Amino acid sequence: MASEDYGEMSGEDMFEYLKEKGFEMWPDTFKEKSVIKLRELNDDDFMAEMGKRSPEDRQKILDSILKIWPVAPKVFNDPIHGSMELHPLLVKIIDTPQFQRLRYIKQLGAGYFVYPGASHNRFEHSIGVGHLAGVFVKALKEKQPDLGITDRDILCVQIAGLCQELGHGPFSHLFEAMVNPKATGKTWKDNSVKMFDHLVKSNEDLKWMMKACGLKLSEDLVFIKEMIKPPKTQEEVSQSSPQYKERLKKKSFLYEIVANERNGIDVDKFDYFARDCHHLGIKNNFDHGRFIKFARVCEVDGQKHICTRDKEENNFDDLFHTRYSLHRRAYQHKVVKIIEHMIAEAFLKADKHIQIEGSEGRKFTLSTAIDDMEAYTKLTDCVFHQILDSTEDNLREAREILKNVVDRKHYRCLGEIKHKGIPSKDDIPQLRKDLARDIPREGAQADGLTEEDFVVLAVTMDYGRKEKDPIDSMDFYSKKNPTKAIKIKREQVSNHSDLSETLVRVYSKKIDPKSLEAGYTLNG
Repeated sequence: MASEDYGEMSGEDMFEYLKEKGFEMWPDTFKEKSVIKLRELNDDDFMAEMGKRSPEDRQKILDSILKIWPVAPKVFNDPIHGSMELHPLLVKIIDTPQFQRLRYIKQLGAGYFVYPGASHNRFEHSIGVGHLAGVFVKALKEKQPDLGITDRDILCVQIAGLCQELGHGPFSHLFEAMVNPKATGKTWKDNSVKMFDHLVKSNEDLKWMMKACGLKLSEDLVFIKEMIKPPKTQEEVSQSSPQYKERLKKKSFLYEIVANERNGIDVDKFDYFARDCHHLGIKNNFDHGRFIKFARVCEVDGQKHICTRDKEENNFDDLFHTRYSLHRRAYQHKVVKIIEHMIAEAFLKADKHIQIEGSEGRKFTLSTAIDDMEAYTKLTDCVFHQILDSTEDNLREAREILKNVVDRKHYRCLGEIKHKGIPSKDDIPQLRKDLARDIPREGAQADGLTEEDFVVLAVTMDYGRKEKDPIDSMDFYSKKNPTKAIKIKREQVSNHSDLSETLVRVYSKKIDPKSLEAGYTLNG
């Protein structure tokens, strides 16, 4: 049970709901009742409440009520977390078109072209995050009843976990980092909040079911969105809702469960570490179950934050090492990155020639669909095959690039070097000019190899806090004093000499033997 008012609605709410459904002539007697217990309604109740109405009339109103009836929780069988029991409201959200689209967005984007097992999608990851969000917040409530965690809080945290990745575009980060910024200058960061708003608005019975589950919409919908995208800067905090400012005083730790801006330790990482490692065939050294068991809330600088036992510092360090390893071995793999680049290249060439119908029949392109959530709901990885299988001449260039991806004729990596810091926008074009200039003119020759034939990509791998040490942003507690937060120094854990590393990679678009031979000679 996720709410003390689970399966109950006020008589006024029931009256308004049935009136909205066009039954205003029937439910006047509901308005007089203080509480309607949905779980206990039966045909006798309808006879008593509706008078001697026809069976057809009673069936119509019953069918409407069933749409918002919080039925039994549903059990999902998951390869990572086993049997996950989800609240009926979460199941209602999962069954919406806005959530179902996540079935068609690969979790690792182009990683599937390199790792055959990386076929998992944002859909199952999001369900896993929603599940872990509930596990985490319930564990805190059980260990520390004095925190005042309510059943409403738990349900809101679960919904935020479930919906925090609704805004991802085709091939996940590929679209958000390599297509949209170049085409429109916009990023996806607000999209999950926008998609959540669209989800609630577009599914007419969802709000009523939320009320039947005990949520206060005026407060809780804002709370959910602020957990999906917590305010970062002081300016954002000052512009946030009164509920956020109030919760910062009493329950600031709730904002550290789904999207932890403070130190990056949240259930989103817990799930994708375990899930990605499972599908990639990479060992995961971090034990999120152990982390949750030892997590406690302590006061730090006047606010309540999630802390962990001092003896768990090595498990905590494994979390960031796992992240670094995943980036080095999979997310930033040299072939993955160039395939991402080629898909992005194709999408940009196809951008203006893709038409997606949005709200009010308006048409949007691949990059402008981000401005309309109805159009964006239709935008998934399927656009790859829409282009690949097209016959239009205006999609020919994009189609040829994607055909080369499928045929494994991707650009070839000629070499990589470590780079101090992240290269500037001017560094990359200059490097391409230098490469073309230095192509050997004797011996191995390439036919017309120019700067346009080189792709230079910079990738940065770190422990989640860029050049900062993540250990500095974490608080611990000791067995002797579990209510007092303490810091642990780096030398007490493992020592990482480099917290951030940038690699600059050079690729050749021409993959014929002579061009590659010249390129390899250049980078030798």
